[in-house]
Amino acid sequence: MALNAATRRDESHRLRAQADVIAAALPPLPVPTRRPATVTALGSHGRRRAGVGDSFWQFRPYSTDDTPQSIDWRQSGKVDQIYVREREWVTSQTAVLWCDTSPSMRYRSDAKFPAKAERAAVMTLAIAQLLIDGGERIVRVTGDGRQQRAASAGRLAVGQMADAIAAELLEEKPAKVPEVPRFDSLPRNAAMVLFSDFLGPLDDIGGMVRAVAHKGIVGHMMQILDPAEESLPFEGRVRFVGMENEGATVIDRTEDARAQYMERLAAHRAGLKALAAAAGWTFAVHHTGNSPQLAVAALHNAITGHRR
Repeated sequence: MALNAATRRDESHRLRAQADVIAAALPPLPVPTRRPATVTALGSHGRRRAGVGDSFWQFRPYSTDDTPQSIDWRQSGKVDQIYVREREWVTSQTAVLWCDTSPSMRYRSDAKFPAKAERAAVMTLAIAQLLIDGGERIVRVTGDGRQQRAASAGRLAVGQMADAIAAELLEEKPAKVPEVPRFDSLPRNAAMVLFSDFLGPLDDIGGMVRAVAHKGIVGHMMQILDPAEESLPFEGRVRFVGMENEGATVIDRTEDARAQYMERLAAHRAGLKALAAAAGWTFAVHHTGNSPQLAVAALHNAITGHRR
């Protein structure tokens, strides 16, 4: 038991260390707001616009809509105009993170590549750290779509997320989870980042996207694939075994099936892009043979630049 706990702790630290390297090269990640804030949360950050908060934002001329109590008499006494002192709007957003650790995500075609689930975990933790640095609260949902714990902020939240993901990655027999989770109990009007291979049925994925988007959630989908899944580089007779009890398929001349395979993959990806676009979401692809730094940077830009 002690060895298992130590192994989980080491794996969590390893994932965090890789994520921290990625996050250290990027600025904090505040999520663009999509509705007026009704509550000011502790640990929140400025939105760079006037609103409810304690921090000074700017002086502006007095208008008939202002109260006499809002006048800054010291500033007004310097000139021949009455000024009011505006505060910066301060609020925090909730970001939901889903990292697919299902058996199919354990695949890697070469020892020099990380498993898809491991790369998804590192990228998830990097985005989580950037969100925390940006003053946001984070929520992790498990493989079956359940919220792991309440939204929270601070490095402890990232550490708890790393511990949970590490424990899942170390399971020799991962728990059976739906191919496409339902995500029933998510906070409304949040932002959501999803890391998966998204190789499930398009109809099921589309139903999930529409249901989540209906809650006012803006999503960002990152498809993570092994290089071999992109190009099918095998030759000759190959036996392909499903990692989620789908059985085995033998192809006598894999090179003859390559063109059809790549056409079907391209069609599936086009379907994913269309689903994301229809919901007002973003979609991107990352291969485990490439550096995660650029992919996280692009995702950072997609989140901060995205507006509904």
